[in-house]
Amino acid sequence: MFNQIYVALLVLLSTASHVSGQVSLSKPQPTVYRFTSGLMALTGSRYGREAIYSDPLAYQLYTHTLKQPTQGGSFGVDEQGRPIQWLPVTADSLNRLRLRTNARGNGGAPAGPGVTPGSLRGGIGGGGGYAYLTYASTRAQVAVLNIKGNSTVYVNGEPHMGDAYSMGYLHIPVKLKKGLNEFYVRGTAITASLEFPQATALLRTDDPTVPSIRLNEPNTALQAAIVILNTSDKPLAGLTLKSSLSGREATTPVPSIPAMSTRKVAFTIDGSTIKAPGSHSCTVTLLQKGKSLDESTVALDAVAPASSYNVTFTSHIDGSLQYYAVTPSSSTAAGPAALFLSVHGAGVEASGQARAYKPKDWGTLVAATNRRPRGFNWEDWGRLDALEVLALANNRFKPDPHHIYLTGHSMGGHGTWFLGATYPDKWAAIAPCAGYPTLKEYGSADGLIPDSSSNPLEQVLLQAGNQSDVLKLVSNYKPLGVYIFHGDADRTVPVTYARQMRKLLGGSQPDMSYYEYPGGSHWFGDHSVDWNPLFDFFKWHQTVADSSVNTIDFTTANPGISSAYRWASIDQQVEPLAYSRIQFQRTAQAITGTTTNVAVLKLALTHFGANKPVSITLDGLPAIEHRTTSASDTLLLRRGKDRWVAIERLSPAMKGPHRNGTFKDAFTHRMVFVYGTAGNTAENEWAYNKARFDAETWYYRGNGAVEIVADNAFDPALYKDRGVILFGNQTTNRAWPGLLATCPIQVTRGELVIGNERYKGDGFGAYFIWPRADSQTASVGVVTGTGLPGLNAANANQYFAGGSGFPDYMVFDISMLRDGVAGVKTAGFFDNNWALTNQAAPKP
Repeated sequence: MFNQIYVALLVLLSTASHVSGQVSLSKPQPTVYRFTSGLMALTGSRYGREAIYSDPLAYQLYTHTLKQPTQGGSFGVDEQGRPIQWLPVTADSLNRLRLRTNARGNGGAPAGPGVTPGSLRGGIGGGGGYAYLTYASTRAQVAVLNIKGNSTVYVNGEPHMGDAYSMGYLHIPVKLKKGLNEFYVRGTAITASLEFPQATALLRTDDPTVPSIRLNEPNTALQAAIVILNTSDKPLAGLTLKSSLSGREATTPVPSIPAMSTRKVAFTIDGSTIKAPGSHSCTVTLLQKGKSLDESTVALDAVAPASSYNVTFTSHIDGSLQYYAVTPSSSTAAGPAALFLSVHGAGVEASGQARAYKPKDWGTLVAATNRRPRGFNWEDWGRLDALEVLALANNRFKPDPHHIYLTGHSMGGHGTWFLGATYPDKWAAIAPCAGYPTLKEYGSADGLIPDSSSNPLEQVLLQAGNQSDVLKLVSNYKPLGVYIFHGDADRTVPVTYARQMRKLLGGSQPDMSYYEYPGGSHWFGDHSVDWNPLFDFFKWHQTVADSSVNTIDFTTANPGISSAYRWASIDQQVEPLAYSRIQFQRTAQAITGTTTNVAVLKLALTHFGANKPVSITLDGLPAIEHRTTSASDTLLLRRGKDRWVAIERLSPAMKGPHRNGTFKDAFTHRMVFVYGTAGNTAENEWAYNKARFDAETWYYRGNGAVEIVADNAFDPALYKDRGVILFGNQTTNRAWPGLLATCPIQVTRGELVIGNERYKGDGFGAYFIWPRADSQTASVGVVTGTGLPGLNAANANQYFAGGSGFPDYMVFDISMLRDGVAGVKTAGFFDNNWALTNQAAPKP
């Protein structure tokens, strides 16, 4: 009766329906409004694994030329001149709104000039179309938006992240105005609803990060994380989380939650009284000054010591709580054992990955997360997660350093190819299972990385992602044992990828084994990964000490990602992000060889001993005669015009393995988002909305948590050695002068200056990176524009797509959204002194 009366009192649109949640006497449930009809059009938006994107609808929205959609109304025309219409859609039995007509009947999805063929494949959330939904509110109020199947959504013009993989845990607080509220949803197969909360602070426990309770261990300070929603227009501060598990309580302070936002926060659980295996419910209470704001529960599994389990840890990438999974060794023998790092496929949790393996009596298996079940394809922050977990596992389990192995399935098969080629000195052997080698050929959900371009500017953009092309790094596999395993009936990742790599490596790889499982689909049981011959192959392999390695053949595209193999390191390049290669031979008294695209080279001379002569001849140039002073000598060499010259050191202010760009590298070192408040109302709203949008995206894609700070509250001393992402320009963001005073790129309202070039007007946007002068490791990433059109053009955050290439700097205008690469004005890399090409180095 309550529900019927409540619904009868509401003013309903014909495009939606209301349902009410079940009534709870202890905790009132929010009313839910489900969208059951709307309009859709294949507007031609194209996003992918590239810095360039096109989106005609966003272009019209930002230039105030977007007409309110009407049934049968025209959005525009496609590249053949056919009309693109808004067509009605109604919800099916699963509450999905989707087009049921042939796409070509709706004018198709125009590619747009300058959009590369490679970027047209796939794309999360349905790619080339938008849904238009409306809600008529009788008053100004707050709602929590939940959409599945979309990439982004504009709520009354404000951008928010979408739930591209229909996970269901993306809850977005939004302000509804009195009257008509408009939702432009990028995606053509979606479900959408609004919840109307009755509290300003809410817990969401449908996306927890939790550890296992390992029986017979102390478990007094376990770390877990859940999401807090702030549905008020002011920051929430002074919060604490109290956990209660089996009679034990623990209290944790909570960081401030910005207005109208969400944040995943860590808290402590005392599980010391748990003695029985199984699932245990932990009550979590959100408190403010001792007053309870909300309460919920999370489940923790208690497991026997021999079972697979999860371990949580605080990530150095962003300070958030992450986890890895472990299948412990079945042996209780003392002494170092092997370590297997397993990287999972798309949509697979690390915990499930670990459980697919039976315990081994000669080693421990550890599964990293890639930050999410889909995450970053084991590139970018997925790569960093794998390295972080490898370091934690090495510290926790103390394995035999000569018996470290890498394997993975599907997307993890790609991760195995990629991590194996990028860090060949970390593994004794690798084993990709059902894997594809490169995102240029098998793009997965975000689409392909474009293979090439005839446009010089797009070539620069693609060069920024050269490290992803493992086909250019195949010589790095030579020191490794490689076992390729694939089902011959795999329709998800065809076996042709395995055959391609067998053929490519067949003439040069000295140690390779290959097996096609007869009739094997993409997944044919746990032995799709837990394959005995694969682990037998691992057992036959071990790495040797550096002193035994006298031949080096190593290639890298970015020393900031991978610079070294054994006793040689490429510390600087001549041409940034082009491929660099070293091929060396070492004897008792000499090193000889060739280099390609190497400006500074570092050689460890430990093999030679103390007070020994060493002759180094590179590239046929005059030899360098050096006498070691100790058994731990390192020699640094710089390439001159006609000779190699020994130098003392590289200044940390220069580029090097510690900090080499590109733009995406700023999103590390526990980055903080700093939004501008010194502009006009519209500029300030853009800065905050964009920072919140990027934080939502980072949470969704990377299970991350980012601190969002206003420029007038940012103190560099309080954020020492942390990455900074700055939103706004010199006019609108007070943090700009202190962080970017020496940068050759300056942006103010109405003008962008890059070296000797000037761009005037309000339509220019840019992304660029600049080293923090007060740090030897951290950088500033800048998302900027000369006015609202240019700022809005920078809204798309394709830099969070795994494998997408972004150079050190990129300048574009609002026309990029309509015309693709034709709207890019300039892009490139700073030199090793962080100067623009042909520009003087900035003064310290």
